[in-house]
Amino acid sequence: METSTNEKIVKQYFEHFNNHEWTKMANMYAETTDFKDPSLGQGIVKQTRQQIVEKYSELHKVFPDLHDQVIQTYPSGNKHIIVEFVSSGTAPDNSKFELPICVIFTIENGLITKDFSYFDNFEEKEQ
Repeated sequence: METSTNEKIVKQYFEHFNNHEWTKMANMYAETTDFKDPSLGQGIVKQTRQQIVEKYSELHKVFPDLHDQVIQTYPSGNKHIIVEFVSSGTAPDNSKFELPICVIFTIENGLITKDFSYFDNFEEKEQ
């Protein structure tokens, strides 16, 4: 099966993520991108490339081994691709997390213009 341009973009995106190359990853987005992300708040939040770099740089400080394992990609039409992946990492206290995430990317003219992520943002309470 032929790999679409959007699938190649997504593959490159996760390579940059897993190499912690935040600037390269942020440059795959449009100048300003619409995000839906429970960690950013309700509704659609606009983020610049610089804000994307800052967000992931901070996350990387907390979880130095931050990693995304892509489970499956689902191309949808010309502009959209859905990616199912598991994000994982280890916190300073050595606690580990694994978080299943689904993201819908809108890709226009080779750049990500929308990043709508869905995941459970509820903190687990210690028993």
